[in-house]
Amino acid sequence: SDDASQKERVVTEEEWLQKWEMGNIGFHKEQGHPLFQKYLDVLLNGRNGLRIFFPLCGKAVEMKWLADMGHSVVGVEVSEQAVKEFFSEHNLPYYEEPVPEISGAKMFQSTSGNISLYCCSIYDLSSSIVGKFDGVWDRGALVAVNPRDRQRYASLMINLVEKNSSYLLVTVSYDPSKHKGPPFYVPESEIKSLFG
Repeated sequence: SDDASQKERVVTEEEWLQKWEMGNIGFHKEQGHPLFQKYLDVLLNGRNGLRIFFPLCGKAVEMKWLADMGHSVVGVEVSEQAVKEFFSEHNLPYYEEPVPEISGAKMFQSTSGNISLYCCSIYDLSSSIVGKFDGVWDRGALVAVNPRDRQRYASLMINLVEKNSSYLLVTVSYDPSKHKGPPFYVPESEIKSLFG
């Protein structure tokens, strides 16, 4: 299906913050995403102690699961409310500190040190700030970024991953003329052109 009807759609940071404030977060999955469990072996590929990145993480429960397995988790989320809810809902003590390289950004880290969530725009991150990752769980990020920002997003993600990394990407398939998004429709051909 042609996704031209969505190409110019822009969802602002304020709109995302409002979704969290109003509790309009139907995209959050309390029980985790079934595809995460189905493809976890692909993500981990038999490796231990990985650094896994969660773009636009919200309060994804999978972050806690991976940390409990001994992996290091880094997420980025524009909503401070979402980040704080993640820690409180899992009874995880944390501390927060400013991120010197990013004006106004904060980093929330579990006191155990294995979960670090950056509260800022994803586009403010770089590998010099967060390092490189062995894996990515992109459950709702590519389909949430504004269509005009997809190339910028994909370039950033490619820059953040190690050469032998695993990238799990979930998209949704539907007729984009019937739904304005998000989640946005990203055809497979575009995924291939973005990520190779």
